[in-house]
Amino acid sequence: MSTLVFGACTTSTGTTGSEERPLVLTTFTVLADMTENVAAERVRVVSLTRPGAEIHGYEPTPDDLVRGQDADLILENGLGLEAWFTQFTDRVDAPTTVLSEGIETIPISSGGHEGEPNPHAWMSPDNALIYVDNIQAALTELAPQGAQDFARAADAYKEQINEVADYLDTELARVPDASRALVTCEGAFSYLARDADLTERYLWPVNAEREGTPGQIAAVTEFVRDNDVPTVFCESTVNDGAQQAVVRETGARMGQTLYVDSLSEADGPVPTYLDLLRHDAQAIVEGLTTHTG
Repeated sequence: MSTLVFGACTTSTGTTGSEERPLVLTTFTVLADMTENVAAERVRVVSLTRPGAEIHGYEPTPDDLVRGQDADLILENGLGLEAWFTQFTDRVDAPTTVLSEGIETIPISSGGHEGEPNPHAWMSPDNALIYVDNIQAALTELAPQGAQDFARAADAYKEQINEVADYLDTELARVPDASRALVTCEGAFSYLARDADLTERYLWPVNAEREGTPGQIAAVTEFVRDNDVPTVFCESTVNDGAQQAVVRETGARMGQTLYVDSLSEADGPVPTYLDLLRHDAQAIVEGLTTHTG
């Protein structure tokens, strides 16, 4: 059985045979889960960050560097998500693959990163198919003897992603035209909003920028009031205090926590990437189809 390890661990729990398999290191848990689904038990997959970690401002630890020295391949998202990543790769001798290569990006519309590509491309199931293809290609180059296994696993996983895409299309289509506005803390839903034809608004464009300023809160408050938005949301890896201020000023509800940058622990609500997409779709539909009194 293949082994998925998160950042809290430094070694696999497998047998000596499993330790002989190539070690693939990913920058965060979503990519680790996607890679695990393509790995076909031929590689060990380790996430550099733990479940629940905030990826944008992550600081590599000495233990991370030790793990990196043993890596045979490193997979990163790219698009500026891992701003800290060069601190890591400059001291690690392993090939790196950018999994967002080939994505049709959406530019960030405000803030210090305005005009740069929004890095949260995996939040679109259509984009996820490109991620899977890039993972398959990287694993095949690393371990060519497993090419057929990687191809079969990738095809099966893409079928699952397409099923979730159909689910999202069906569920999000239930949101009435008058309520098709997704208001979040971070601007992490641009790709999902584009796919689902939702208007996106957010307090700040990228975590680790200026978060929850009076101007940001005022602008979102005005939008929520003007558009009678019933529910606003925040993500699991950030403080929701600024969005709670919008709730107090407008009477909108705070919706269920959304997940973007990190999976949960195995016994949590989103232990896999597919669970993450399903959870967020359910939370958005529930929030936008139930109006306040």
